[in-house]
Amino acid sequence: MSALLETRNVGKSYGAFRALDDVSITLKAGELVSVVGPNGAGKTTLVNLLTGLIAPTSGQVLFKGESVAGVGPVRLADQGVARTFQLIQIFPQLTVAETIAAAVVSRQGKRWRLFASLATDAEVSARVRDVAAIFGLDRRLDVAAATLSQGEKKLLDVASAFALQPKVILLDEPTSGVSTAEKHGIMRTLIEAGKAAGVEGILLVEHDMDLVASYSDRIIALAEGKVLADLPTLQFFADARLIETVIGKRRGH
Repeated sequence: MSALLETRNVGKSYGAFRALDDVSITLKAGELVSVVGPNGAGKTTLVNLLTGLIAPTSGQVLFKGESVAGVGPVRLADQGVARTFQLIQIFPQLTVAETIAAAVVSRQGKRWRLFASLATDAEVSARVRDVAAIFGLDRRLDVAAATLSQGEKKLLDVASAFALQPKVILLDEPTSGVSTAEKHGIMRTLIEAGKAAGVEGILLVEHDMDLVASYSDRIIALAEGKVLADLPTLQFFADARLIETVIGKRRGH
């Protein structure tokens, strides 16, 4: 099966510092792949490359076989790859409906009249309601995003990305700051929403190994800018030394 999203021998340097070195990864249709690694492993650089935010120093970034290196997140979203927006942090005064509408409007090529006539645009309003319902936010549409619970804010962040109707979505620690009790509920909602919205593949960057173990089909471990392992979930967690390296623990056994 051909890859939806992939890097081929990607390197990224900042002066003398090599953030990524010869990294090749793939995400195929139907997969949820987690990227894990200690702080400084290169996870954020990899996500920024995969979402077109930065261009690699060497190698290729491909979506469905086409180069998307450095195209920028807006163009890449138009092509079918989205990452969580965290629009709430940028526009905390917007309501839930307006936050989702910003993404819907962007997807429909109506960027230049963003909020000019949202109330009268039946197509946008219908899509906003549909997306909100998938995430259980349909009763919160008129609520200011800033007043939501932390768990609801996370769902709204992802709902905004889903509103772009992507084929691939990149989730960068989607449950950070959320209580342990809420994390699994949010992850299940995200995965079910992905299926309902036609998302073909999910790439999850996550440090919570319980979530990684519970929902991943495959795990890619990075360390010092290199791929340390690329394994099915059961094989990954069967390797105690690998897990120690990823979590960064050396003692305590």
